Amino acid sequence: MAIRFRGVDFLEFDSQLTDEERLVRDTTRKFIEENLIPIIEECNRAGRFPRELVKPMADLGFYGASLKGYGCAGMSNVEYGLVMQELERGDSGIRSFVSVHSSLAMYPIYAFGSEEQKQTWLPVMQKGEKIGCFGLTEPDFGSNPGGMRTRARRSGKEYVLNGEKMWITSGSISNVAVIWAKVEDEDNKIRGFLVETDRPGFRAEDIHGKWSLRASVTSSLSLQDVRVPESNLLPKTEGLKSPLMWLSQARYGIGWGGVGAAMACYDCALQYSLFRKQFRDQPIASHQLVQEKLAWMISEITKAQFLVLQVGRLKDKDKATPEHISMAKRNNVWMALECARMARDILGANGVADEYPIFRHMANLESVKTYEGTHDIHTLIIGQSVTGIDAF
Repeated sequence: MAIRFRGVDFLEFDSQLTDEERLVRDTTRKFIEENLIPIIEECNRAGRFPRELVKPMADLGFYGASLKGYGCAGMSNVEYGLVMQELERGDSGIRSFVSVHSSLAMYPIYAFGSEEQKQTWLPVMQKGEKIGCFGLTEPDFGSNPGGMRTRARRSGKEYVLNGEKMWITSGSISNVAVIWAKVEDEDNKIRGFLVETDRPGFRAEDIHGKWSLRASVTSSLSLQDVRVPESNLLPKTEGLKSPLMWLSQARYGIGWGGVGAAMACYDCALQYSLFRKQFRDQPIASHQLVQEKLAWMISEITKAQFLVLQVGRLKDKDKATPEHISMAKRNNVWMALECARMARDILGANGVADEYPIFRHMANLESVKTYEGTHDIHTLIIGQSVTGIDAF
């Protein structure tokens, strides 16, 4: 039985949004309802990324949405967050694609690239004509990126890169990879490089057998004596702090995305509980234990909505800190995963069937809880902030 999303707003959240913010949210919501929802279960079954949506999403300004110039939409951070919310309400894999392309590929070029690099890449990436990925995580180094083994060695007016990257969203469909490597000639300082994926020695292979993010492309990258001109070095990158800055941008979007996934699960479970009857021919929504679950879900969603809205408002004033973003990512993804599990419980056996979106969201959120900083790593970031003691 098809259940159409009705929106989730218990505490007049919409009253806190401007007309422009509501327009961005509603436009994205309409796009998701009309273009992604009808095909997402088929994509999830087949493990297929819906490439046919790449250009339409570009036409709506989703790529590099919060960047200024170069054809980008110049949205506020709150507007960008609302886009991420609606994309993840559709599917975490689609939000991941847009988030990585925008926050981890376009944003580094925008913030730390030369003007020539910006002019070369940002307009075509904004149009979806070129796709980008972000190569930081390695097979042996996830939460500790500073231990990376990828190396760059200067050779005349070129750099030679060698290394492996793992769990890279969009790796095999990208035209350019933002690769992080320790530069041997600079005392192993971590720098960023723009690596065109058609260069000799660069190889991307998809990771198969995933039970999560099945509508998203996830790859491993291998660089064997890949030569790039010195002009491909992102000139303003200085150590590990550079990629961590861009990860904060991506994590911010994930905080909003978690709200979207939770909203989808809650609204589905609520509607289901009202028409599903059990015991005395009464809807299961009349039972105390079901109401307790629904009350928990709407309470946590409401708190999460206002958490990311406040972080977004601070971000628009350049006052948001990494700790603020860690709290939003940590809380909201945990909350969304718990909502998915409760919603699955309410739907009973039907909760595992892809007639409903619950189990897909639950499986996706298991990955979202881990990537862009695990739940535990964000716990330590917040702990360090409030105690002043680094427990890493």
